Amino acid sequence: MKKYISIDIGGTAIKYGVINENAEILYRSERATEAYKGGASVLAKAMDIASELTQIHEISGICISTAGMVDTGKGEIFYSAPLIPDYAGTRFKETMEKEYGIPCEVENDVNCAGLAEYMSGAAKGSSIALILTVGTGIGGCIVVDGKVFHGFSNSACEVGYMHMDDSDFQTLGAASILTRKVAEWKQEPAENWNGYHIFEEAKNGDEICNRAINDMTDVLGKGIANICYVINPEIVVLGGGIMAQEEFLRDRIESALKKYLVPSIAANTRIAFAKHKNDAGMLGAFYHFMGCRRES
Repeated sequence: MKKYISIDIGGTAIKYGVINENAEILYRSERATEAYKGGASVLAKAMDIASELTQIHEISGICISTAGMVDTGKGEIFYSAPLIPDYAGTRFKETMEKEYGIPCEVENDVNCAGLAEYMSGAAKGSSIALILTVGTGIGGCIVVDGKVFHGFSNSACEVGYMHMDDSDFQTLGAASILTRKVAEWKQEPAENWNGYHIFEEAKNGDEICNRAINDMTDVLGKGIANICYVINPEIVVLGGGIMAQEEFLRDRIESALKKYLVPSIAANTRIAFAKHKNDAGMLGAFYHFMGCRRES
């Protein structure tokens, strides 16, 4: 059975492993990204992982999920936030294929997460799926009939930058806003608070924590509704660490979505929470790789 290396490059950690052709993860590990060292360092880490795993396993391909905007044809980064300095121009596909003599495919991490949910997760069997990851920022992916919609220049669904209420979607609705709001409203240092602490206090009835969460879910409802008016998805899948609080968030998000959607669209739009969690990037990179192989 064929085996593939899958590498998921995030701002904090690089998750990686070996996946067989049935999309079963045979081995997984991770190491620190050390993003501040820049694109060349991240590429070197990915190469080190590939070198390590190709010595142990017979590998048929290398699948990469990564932060940043990706030219999927060239398999390289063409734009990246400052979190990883000098990441734009990093040529994963060309470098890996030259070094190891096996095919390599590269896709954006949110697109990979979306593809994973569509192929074998919460959006399986749907026709059109919108997948959002809510964390420090907000990332988006649209999957139509099994294919990620990339747009004209590989920049589709960069919804975090969507203008809203004199700001943008991710500034107002990302998980990071919770800590800032609660600390500000309580007049306490931000380091006193994190997402887990806020949700625990909210469950215990803390008024300020509940108000901050309600503000965030209202923004999410408005932003999701705006996207739904454009693409009319069958399902909206929510991922990211904060969405582990499904029981606490589901009713709030669904209520906010109904508030901003006309009833006929709201009735035909399902909300779901991501299934694959930390494995989404690796699985999605594998599914992207296999899709490229079928098309080539």
